[in-house]
Amino acid sequence: MNIPYGPILIVEDTPNVLELLDVTLRFKGYPVVTATNGQEALDSIRRERPALIITDILMPKMDGFTLAHTLRKDPRTLSIPIIFISATYVSSEDKSFAMRLGAVRFLEKPVDTEDFLLSVAEVLTQSNPTIPRPIDEKAFYSGYRERLEAKLQYKNTQIGRIERLLDTLQPDQQPAFQSLLNSAINDRGEIQRELDSLIDLLANNGVHL
Repeated sequence: MNIPYGPILIVEDTPNVLELLDVTLRFKGYPVVTATNGQEALDSIRRERPALIITDILMPKMDGFTLAHTLRKDPRTLSIPIIFISATYVSSEDKSFAMRLGAVRFLEKPVDTEDFLLSVAEVLTQSNPTIPRPIDEKAFYSGYRERLEAKLQYKNTQIGRIERLLDTLQPDQQPAFQSLLNSAINDRGEIQRELDSLIDLLANNGVHL
């Protein structure tokens, strides 16, 4: 398996998804390193430059959008190709913003293994993947805030729908939807924390959008 240089870096905070992607790539002979959030990813990249980064978007500490923007601002990491994977940020606006940040592919979860491997192989064998110029800080923060606010509104609507449905279900039907509700509430909390951190950052730096 010929790789330009370095391993493939997988950035994913959900253990079973991380394991699936890791095992899938290693089975095909790719060297792999992993991280569970954007900050861990940056630390890993400082130690060893990866040939490709595959990253989730919704993660604690530093999400995939911020990770990509950080990498695109640095001349040393500007050209590393990025594949986004997400189950949360899947609207056309989300995907458009991801591509503006320099992603070369966007895959939705649950990941189709064959499509995933094909995408990885295509990116790694492409001599000079086309990566757009980094967007400026104001454009990033404006787009990032829009995506967070839109996703927060979506999660609130989703949670309301599930809560109303739970009241109408038979006891044996409730556990599956309760699990779905718990997941949505966790996602909402993470998105709210990201939005709060962004608002604080902008206020502290006197940035007005």
